[in-house]
Amino acid sequence: MSDQQQHGPLAGFTVGVTAARRADELGALLTRRGAAVTHAPALRIVPVSDDTELLAATKELIGNPPHVVIATTAIGFRGWVEAADGWGHGQDLLDCLRGTELLARGPKVKGAIRAAGLTEEWSPDSESMAEVLDRLLTEGVEGRRVALQLHGEPLPGFVEALRAGGADVVVVPVYRWMAPEDIAPVDRLIDATVARALDAVTFTSAPAAASLLSRARERGLLHALVEALHHDVLAACVGPVTALPLQEHGIDTVQPERFRLGPLVQVLCLELPGRTRTLTVAGRRFEIRGHAVLLDGGLRPVPPAGMALVNALAKRPGWVVSRADLLRALPGAGSDEHAVETAMARLRTALGASELIQTVVKRGYRLALDPAAGTKYGSDDG
Repeated sequence: MSDQQQHGPLAGFTVGVTAARRADELGALLTRRGAAVTHAPALRIVPVSDDTELLAATKELIGNPPHVVIATTAIGFRGWVEAADGWGHGQDLLDCLRGTELLARGPKVKGAIRAAGLTEEWSPDSESMAEVLDRLLTEGVEGRRVALQLHGEPLPGFVEALRAGGADVVVVPVYRWMAPEDIAPVDRLIDATVARALDAVTFTSAPAAASLLSRARERGLLHALVEALHHDVLAACVGPVTALPLQEHGIDTVQPERFRLGPLVQVLCLELPGRTRTLTVAGRRFEIRGHAVLLDGGLRPVPPAGMALVNALAKRPGWVVSRADLLRALPGAGSDEHAVETAMARLRTALGASELIQTVVKRGYRLALDPAAGTKYGSDDG
């Protein structure tokens, strides 16, 4: 059995989850593959039954029916119909929709439309809103009334392009986002990202990404957060729209080809193990992960101070690293070099093999790098 089959491809990594909706599902997918998960919903969802904006938009469309309705998400479309029913406008809304050109973004939305007793006129094979826009603009939207069902996040450029083409656009805001009532988990996620205690942060909506950046700015940590996401902590987005707020700050992101949670997790399963450092230490395979070491394929969880020492030693594999330099690498260690000895003892215990890290009397410590593995003692590749 391979290491990844035994422990999961994400074993030893910590992944931050910013999602509010479907966070449990995403967390379960990550945990099943071995990751430790830190959840901090960057937004909260306004229930549709309480949403006065959705009620107002629904009444406006019933009173003045549109020519075209674009349904973007299955859960959003169902939520809209159910909310209208709860307000006593359900049948009026269905009658309104039945007389329009109803476009569905993908197969799940088609299923929701048909479950409501309606029939879509067209749906793109690509599930792309760009293809929907191309069709509408090709047909011509001058003087046409177009209703766009949104699900929590705007579609940059979509509404503007329709209006530029002469359409009267009515936005139907199903599930609006607001700031979380408890901001403490978001602050902890920001702090953990800045401290490089996370290996990746996942984003499933543009508003969540924007909210995290906004909160970091309020705390004077925007530059530090951007630096962490740009250099050390992987930003993984479910799709290109979600990535826009991050890309505006120069943050590179990874995205799956299919904009779904499963493929998003698969991207992490490929990317994070590919970023690890693997050495041959004392004749053993030594793979450094976010909060653990894979030693000959066996997972050895390591406390944060121990991982700080491992990373400091691995930057100069085989070289002696002084206690003073290791002390500077320890989080919040102060000025007492005894903290290095304590952290080193715990690290060796966690690794279960004291011979991996050599003590060089009066000088410091070094990884017992195997010269036969192609890296000589004293060579510096980092």
